[in-house]
Amino acid sequence: MAERSPDPRPLAVPASRLARLGRLGSLTAGVAGNMALNGLAQVGQGQRPSMRNLLLTPRNIGKVADQLAQMRGAAMKMGQLISMDTGDVLPPELAQIMARLRDDAHIMPPAQLKQVLNTEWPKDWLRAFKRFDVRPIAAASIGQVHRAETKDGRELAIKVQYPGVSRSIDSDVSNVGAIIRMSGLLPKGFELGPYLEDAKRQLHAETDYMAEGAQMNRFADLLREMPEFVVPALQSDWTTPQILVMSFEAGAPIEDAATECQEMRDRIATRMIDLTLRELFEFGHMQTDPNFANYRYRAETGQIVLLDFGAAGEIEPVVVDQYRRLMQAGLAQEAGALTGLLDEIGLTGAQTVEAHRAQILRMIGMVFEALQQSPVYDFSDNSLSQRMQREGMALAEAGFVPPPLPMGYLLVQRKLGGVFLLAARLRARVDVLALLERYLGRPEGPADGS
Repeated sequence: MAERSPDPRPLAVPASRLARLGRLGSLTAGVAGNMALNGLAQVGQGQRPSMRNLLLTPRNIGKVADQLAQMRGAAMKMGQLISMDTGDVLPPELAQIMARLRDDAHIMPPAQLKQVLNTEWPKDWLRAFKRFDVRPIAAASIGQVHRAETKDGRELAIKVQYPGVSRSIDSDVSNVGAIIRMSGLLPKGFELGPYLEDAKRQLHAETDYMAEGAQMNRFADLLREMPEFVVPALQSDWTTPQILVMSFEAGAPIEDAATECQEMRDRIATRMIDLTLRELFEFGHMQTDPNFANYRYRAETGQIVLLDFGAAGEIEPVVVDQYRRLMQAGLAQEAGALTGLLDEIGLTGAQTVEAHRAQILRMIGMVFEALQQSPVYDFSDNSLSQRMQREGMALAEAGFVPPPLPMGYLLVQRKLGGVFLLAARLRARVDVLALLERYLGRPEGPADGS
């Protein structure tokens, strides 16, 4: 669940497909109108207008981001997925729109909120509550969260799904994809299709709050012997397919830990990386959305509160096995094993030219070499990420277009990237090698002839 903006505006969510389609139609028309006016003005000044410059004016960027944010659901999920997964690959203008969608959420007005609650809960439900805060404490792509207290003394967090989101997922995602493609800014060879399909799949799964409640219970069981993590307790008596009710768990945004002492920052990052590796290699079950807003921390106890299990699920054994062998080969510097695994996973294939394959192997080697250079990896040093970015851009400019990877692999990659990004935000120092060896064993060194 994403934190709401400091001063969100109450704005009704368009619930019907016709209303949502109308929003997209008016958006496209408005942007096109601005482009035409700006183009005429430039022609009048003796300039030759470019499509890119006409489209990406500050006014148009703001119009696109604002209209898509009002629709929540598909639009905001695309913002979360694309901005998190592609990083600096996107042009800055398109990245600006995606970041706005990730971070900016309007809230339902009280009347619309009441309508949803009245539909999902029994008549006179309010009599069971001592307090119900109409103003949400958080708002995200699927729903907004309210704090409440029942007369029997339970402090609750109540996630209420936006109306119409579940019925319009496929059309919304396709329409948002059309707008992104219209920009003409996607890098050459960038495959938007897998992201669109992933957004549809995730949105359909995340709109089933009963399923998310079951995942919450599953993680509570998995982490029962790990008191450093807190999972909210599901309140089944109030949960419905569109309202998820759990115990309210206090905590500060995990990014705020960046102001804590080095020891606290290191502890949080170490625990998050360890949990991710345990999810992958021990549980075979992972919460695959590493949005920072899904984690909070308690400075007084050092505990980490885990929120939002809509994107949680089983990781296929074949994916777990491939990741295990990939990391073992990387740590042991076994180039031959890595080459075979890249083909097995699908990152390379018979069509991959040798120069591209060698560059990919070099990039993988850079990561494991950096982890092995010193006992503790310093995430405040961004030299590795800068080198990887340069290598990646060079690879793209050389014409390498990666084939679509299995979605299970991409989900794990997103989680790993997210927790490493969090460690960088905290400027943490972590013995990553020791954590890897805990789940993979100690590497024996490169095999002969590799």
